[in-house]
Amino acid sequence: MKERVQTTEHNSIVTIEFATEKSNSLPLSILEALAQAIMEQKDRPEVKAIILSSAGEKAFCAGASFDELIEIQELERSTKFFGGFSQVLSAMRKCGKIVIVRVQGKTTGGGVGIACAADYCFATSAASLALTEINLGIGPFVIGPYVERKIGKSQFTAMALDGEFRNAEWAMQHNIYHRVFESIQDMDRGLSEFTSSITKKSAKALELIKKVSWEGTEHFDSLMPERIHMSASLILEDSAKENIEKIKKRLKK
Repeated sequence: MKERVQTTEHNSIVTIEFATEKSNSLPLSILEALAQAIMEQKDRPEVKAIILSSAGEKAFCAGASFDELIEIQELERSTKFFGGFSQVLSAMRKCGKIVIVRVQGKTTGGGVGIACAADYCFATSAASLALTEINLGIGPFVIGPYVERKIGKSQFTAMALDGEFRNAEWAMQHNIYHRVFESIQDMDRGLSEFTSSITKKSAKALELIKKVSWEGTEHFDSLMPERIHMSASLILEDSAKENIEKIKKRLKK
């Protein structure tokens, strides 16, 4: 599968799809392209909503690219990489458009952050999710404020510590997913119906709903430099590199 970020548009709905070969994991190049594609819609009054999706029928997003993490040796590069996740989530928050995320399968780490940064989230029953950063020797620091906003600090802490998968029903009960379907086909029908209704809504009302729903998150910007540094510094430790190599070998089996 060729790495890409592809933007299409139909009836005032923009769809941004990302794809990478390894379970839609995210290298910096894709993170930067995603953030740019989202923010390009900011000043387009004809756009009423953005659908953010990934390619394929299996994993939605495996979080940070292990291949890229293993190569990072300098703090400057590491900071830039984790800053890429911050850029994507910030773009989703600040773009002024309703962002609908489509989760077709398992998602971990940064993919959970994307789901939590959605204004409305569709998923399948196969879309279990986990914060697995602790297994690498880091933590979900950059995505933390977005996850906490949806599930609360206590549940966030539990997810960050145990690294275990929660099923789609749990995610719906804890406000991450808003609609869950048994199949991708059913989900896409539901998504089509929802976006069709969105096109008939007042653009100004949608803009104001977006604004009101993110009130109280202005401090996210001031949190990010420290949060980025937490992950950026920890991933440089030898133990983190060893953990990544072990996981990569296990995944190949």
